[in-house]
Amino acid sequence: MQRRSRTAVLAAASLLLVAGCSSGAQPGGGGGSPAAPSKSSGAASPGGTASATAPPAKGSVKVTGTLTTGLTSPWGVAVLPGGDLLVASRDTGKIIRVAADSGKKTELGSVPGVDPGGEGGLLGIAVSSAFGADHQVYAYFTTASDNRIARMNYDEKRPPGNQLGAPDTIFKGIPKGQVHNGGRIAFGPDKMLYVGTGETGDSGLAQDKDSPAGKILRMTPDGEPVHGNPEADSVVYDYGHRNVQGLAWDGDKRLWASEFGQNTWDELNLIEPGRNYGWPEVEGRAKGGAKGTGFVNPVEQWRTADASPSGIAFAKGSIWMASLRGERLWRIPLNGTKPVAAPQAFLKGTYGRLRTVVAAGDGTLWLVTSNTDGRGTPHKGDDRILHLKVS
Repeated sequence: MQRRSRTAVLAAASLLLVAGCSSGAQPGGGGGSPAAPSKSSGAASPGGTASATAPPAKGSVKVTGTLTTGLTSPWGVAVLPGGDLLVASRDTGKIIRVAADSGKKTELGSVPGVDPGGEGGLLGIAVSSAFGADHQVYAYFTTASDNRIARMNYDEKRPPGNQLGAPDTIFKGIPKGQVHNGGRIAFGPDKMLYVGTGETGDSGLAQDKDSPAGKILRMTPDGEPVHGNPEADSVVYDYGHRNVQGLAWDGDKRLWASEFGQNTWDELNLIEPGRNYGWPEVEGRAKGGAKGTGFVNPVEQWRTADASPSGIAFAKGSIWMASLRGERLWRIPLNGTKPVAAPQAFLKGTYGRLRTVVAAGDGTLWLVTSNTDGRGTPHKGDDRILHLKVS
């Protein structure tokens, strides 16, 4: 494992109210741009506010509009102060800014060194917790030799396409593979950077504490181990993961993660430092329960055909989980750490593969499709960002 490199719209033509598992609406419904979420004074957090009571067992989703269309292989999304979105294109290596009020797209520039292929490329992005002062954008990406994290200065005053400064690599040496590159990054409530990685198809790496693969990593904004990590000289926060794809914090600052299973079970996990989440010894819940195994059981699990989860977000007392193969948005209502009802599915097959879901900061969500990634069936206008009102 290597540490830091020093060298471095609302004009919706239709509204879709989904109260059950599926809808008859076609991709592209809800035309126009949704109303922008309320402005905020700081960078949006993946978490949300705590509810005074548990959410209802049954929720609802209303698609209030399509913010933008024509995105190429969108993957990571970060929310800027004020609400605009930064979107990473996995295959082109470009970062695009999308205005939250109009859907206007502006290219910031490309991340140098991105080597797309298989499930690799430009993956997660995040904005610094101190973005208002330092203007730093963080990116997780695949190179010819590894997966790594770099930060770049974002200067809006420069011409479009040339607004990103030279990358400063803060962490490198994360194993790469044709599959299972992980890639989700997010700043937590503690202002530290959390990183979800995959085991690259080499399942033994997930249990190897000396490898950053198949883990959740926690590091300072400079890429160094954080005081309070399980081991003082390591960025490894937990281990035993196959391919972490989503990270989000609930209203009580608890960390949740979504994970690709192999052939049987996908998972939603409540993350605790130093714990072992079982892969490759266990997929899904351990038979007879986790007691005595040393492994942590997932809070929820799904058949892989129904999920293949990617990004997650917390809003209105629930975790919302975008699904690729399952082509649906899952809602997991929580009372603390316990589900109050079985997961509820929305938009089944309506918009195809769903890659990323992001809390907009006002109880609404941004939902990003993933049909131009080589595995989906693109419709006219794909890929797109939808605005959702949820309960």
